[in-house]
Amino acid sequence: MGEITRHVSAWDGLPLLVGEWHGGDRLAPLLCLPGLVRTGGDFAALAPLIGAGRRMVAIDYPGRGGSGRAAKVGRYAPEASLRDVLDICAALHLHDVVVIGTSFGGLLACALAAARPSLLRAVVMNDVGPEVGTAGAGFVRTFVGMDPALESLDACIEFLRARLPPLSLSTDAAWREMATLTYAPGPDGRFHPLWDTRIAQLLTVPAPDLWPLFGAVAHLPLLLAWGEVSTILLPETVSRMRAARPDMDVISLPGIGHAPTLTEPDVVVAIQRFLDRVG
Repeated sequence: MGEITRHVSAWDGLPLLVGEWHGGDRLAPLLCLPGLVRTGGDFAALAPLIGAGRRMVAIDYPGRGGSGRAAKVGRYAPEASLRDVLDICAALHLHDVVVIGTSFGGLLACALAAARPSLLRAVVMNDVGPEVGTAGAGFVRTFVGMDPALESLDACIEFLRARLPPLSLSTDAAWREMATLTYAPGPDGRFHPLWDTRIAQLLTVPAPDLWPLFGAVAHLPLLLAWGEVSTILLPETVSRMRAARPDMDVISLPGIGHAPTLTEPDVVVAIQRFLDRVG
């Protein structure tokens, strides 16, 4: 299943990169929303595993990956990202979608449900909930604002191996792919983040109460993927989410931190069963 990439013009003219895998129109489309500074490329390996019979669309938010960078950091605020996603759905004629959202993307899925309830059919939230662990938030704030300007892709791999939480990356090839989805060479020949590091400036203010936002998906089938040693999604938050949504499916991964890649065999099986149930 080959990827098609295109640029969609945002409401302010900023170009937004969108990746699409077209496995047919028989089933509800998948809208894939990456983490805060991740890109749609994180879903490329998942597409052939769950994309048969449906469109699968993944987005690079502004300031990330192949999308344009803004003059003012406020353009990267969550409210602006929500508007971008809604505009992309309109431009690509996406409706009745199943959203797969990793971290920030999962919270954005809740915001979509609040802003446009009829747009969504179901939601998969990957290692995120209405509360963010303090240690995890601190790590993200530091990591997002850091440009290590590394000298080679191998140096990027070693940098990530030393700093990222436990992940299900068991081979050198998997770590190399993670590095290429995180850093790219710049004009100076050194490897820099695939995001605008100014995004870290948006992480200095306290997060609002997100539990009402989680309530926006109350009417939707919900699957939660959880890395059990995540410092972003803590066990007590998962327990409270279960209490609020006893019907929520949960697939948990022992020994895995933030965030599961979603290509772990147990997760793929859980997502496929969930998709079969919701159509």
